[in-house]
Amino acid sequence: MALRSFALGFPEAREDFPWGERVIKVGKKVFVFMGLGDGGLLLSVKLPESHIIALMLPFAEPTGYGLGKSGWVTARFDSQERPPEQMLCEWIEESYRAVAPKKLVAVLGEGGRPVSAKK
Repeated sequence: MALRSFALGFPEAREDFPWGERVIKVGKKVFVFMGLGDGGLLLSVKLPESHIIALMLPFAEPTGYGLGKSGWVTARFDSQERPPEQMLCEWIEESYRAVAPKKLVAVLGEGGRPVSAKK
């Protein structure tokens, strides 16, 4: 899964499986929930800057459990849909920047991608 690899390319990112769900964390904080829902991709990220625009998309909705009030957005795709990978990578980066400690975000610089995720 390219999105998983992209997310794990950020400084100190690691995979965990709390509650039986795949998440990507930085430190103790989750910045991506991802898995398979209804046979397709399910991805939740924190979008403090772009959540209003993201929620205009037909596949996006506020994340449940009250997280939507804090800017978390869930994107759902069925198995026949091709997710917009570039946009989802941008969302993952925004989520990382929102959750990660400032010292790790500084490593990325302005608009920078993690070294392992550059094409």
